[in-house]
Amino acid sequence: MGNMKMSDKGLKFLAHEEGEKLTAYQDQVGVWTISVGVTTYPNGKAVKQGDKLTQIESTILFKTTLKRFEARINKAITRDINQNQFDALVSLCYNIGEAAFATSTLVKKVNANPCDKEQIEKWLLAWRFAGGEPILLGRRKREVNLYFS
Repeated sequence: MGNMKMSDKGLKFLAHEEGEKLTAYQDQVGVWTISVGVTTYPNGKAVKQGDKLTQIESTILFKTTLKRFEARINKAITRDINQNQFDALVSLCYNIGEAAFATSTLVKKVNANPCDKEQIEKWLLAWRFAGGEPILLGRRKREVNLYFS
């Protein structure tokens, strides 16, 4: 598929969805998180209570972390997709994790037909649960809208 990167619009979308915090906090399911939704540093160490970053460190960490997810989409998606589709898939992958994304039915549906609105919407919205609650539904709907815009 190539070597797509997230657009500036996609970066803003993802940063807005994740939020940015310079001090470590526990996310909705209790995972220590910092910067823009980062749970693991590039060296493999987990974010822990008490961690702090400057704004510059946070920006660098986010952009470094993002490269893994961009690479995952570029590897998993075998069909040509447009920039908005790519950005929406990176946002989802960033939220659910690389392993879950790579083995998802959504990837199979995108690779079968990246323009199949009914199937892609259905399987993107399937990822609306965290801690057993559909708390990610709003984000998933915004990702669907981005994907098909």
